[in-house]
Amino acid sequence: MYGSEGRKLLEPTSAENKERILAAIDQLVPEGSTNAEEGLKLGYEMAAEHFLRDGVNRVILCSDGVANVGNTSAEGILPTIERYAGEGIAFSTFGFGMGNYNDVLMEQLADKGNGSYSYIDTFSEARQVFAEALTGTLQTIATDVKIQVEFDPGKVDRYRLLGYENRDVRDEDFRNDRTDGGEIGAGHTVTALYEIKRKGEARDGLGTVRVRYRDPDTGKTSETAQPIAIGEHLSTELKFLAAVAECAEILRGSYWAKDSSLAAVRELAEATAAGEEQLEFVRLLKDAAAIRGN
Repeated sequence: MYGSEGRKLLEPTSAENKERILAAIDQLVPEGSTNAEEGLKLGYEMAAEHFLRDGVNRVILCSDGVANVGNTSAEGILPTIERYAGEGIAFSTFGFGMGNYNDVLMEQLADKGNGSYSYIDTFSEARQVFAEALTGTLQTIATDVKIQVEFDPGKVDRYRLLGYENRDVRDEDFRNDRTDGGEIGAGHTVTALYEIKRKGEARDGLGTVRVRYRDPDTGKTSETAQPIAIGEHLSTELKFLAAVAECAEILRGSYWAKDSSLAAVRELAEATAAGEEQLEFVRLLKDAAAIRGN
């Protein structure tokens, strides 16, 4: 843990000693400033000392991402995280708090640490991340994952990627295995949304999507490719994801969403929502629409 200074609250302990771990957690209290650098240093030292060659080796940071003591910049912290990731110690971040929360830093740290990033704002979200999806959070099944999408200019007039601007990889670096990619955990999926304008009514052969990744156990790099086509029917899951993306476009004031409204997005989300998390999004949409008046 860390406040103005970092310190060990509990040596690495087996989960079988649950009571001892819970007792240590109960000792946590807010104190002083935020010396994230020193806390990370201690965490990595313990992970390196107890490194398991065939096990999961990972440092987890729970923070609001606002470091104000010690080395406080991303540029100062990232090299250390990247070095340990190369030695087999991954790094994941879990964000807490609001107001001055530093979302950008927390995502950057997890990216360089070959780990995952989640924002925890409710008890149900904490249960989802730390209990129901714990295996995927801790166990990586593919590293340096890159996705390349090539559209056929004869069938697609124009296109744009929604989001992922900060994860863009140059076309010439797709097969450069020294270029860092993303990581995929067990049971995880990744969704990339593109908005396209077709030439005519073409539905098949719109392009090719390629996925390149490295096996974390063997180090072997593989690549696969699939053609892009529009199915006869869009799944309800895809429609819901489109609603989420359109909501983000509206809230960020995107030029491409100038003719959209939260009311239309809510209608689509309500028709396709399934599960507590998706229903929570619908409730947030209603609150946002009430605040904005649309």
